[in-house]
Amino acid sequence: MPLSHCFFPAFPSLGILELRSALTPEGEALTRVHFLCGTPTPCQSSPSALLLEAERQLRAYLDRRLTRFDLPLAPQGTPFQLAVWQALQRVPYGQTLSYGRLAALAGHPGAARATGAACGQNPIAIVIPCHRIVGASGRLTGYNGGLGRKKYLLTLEGALQDNKS
Repeated sequence: MPLSHCFFPAFPSLGILELRSALTPEGEALTRVHFLCGTPTPCQSSPSALLLEAERQLRAYLDRRLTRFDLPLAPQGTPFQLAVWQALQRVPYGQTLSYGRLAALAGHPGAARATGAACGQNPIAIVIPCHRIVGASGRLTGYNGGLGRKKYLLTLEGALQDNKS
């Protein structure tokens, strides 16, 4: 899938996000939302209308004005990863789910560890809400953006109780 656009908006609460899109047979789609830990590499093009819309929706989400994203997505992964990422999109705003329950929701009961690995490879953070997945006990566990960001996002959504951190 050829890269078409990239954009690096800064968010006070999260830092700089890398947003990328690509052209698909259906049109342009979001392929990456990633937390950056350094200086972004300059883009070869201006942000597309889709990336500007993704930024707008992310800002609305962080301002608690949006609970569900409406963006075309094109994550790239294995069939198992794609099933997990599709199931993640069914976890409602403000709710959490264990890795085991997510595995069952994705059609792979008993594959909690593999589901956790798929969550860790999610290329479209926040929009595909892997931050809503917690350990079986309800405790916060790994997050590609760091546990501080996971706690922030869950608190923002009203899903985090003090005894789960």
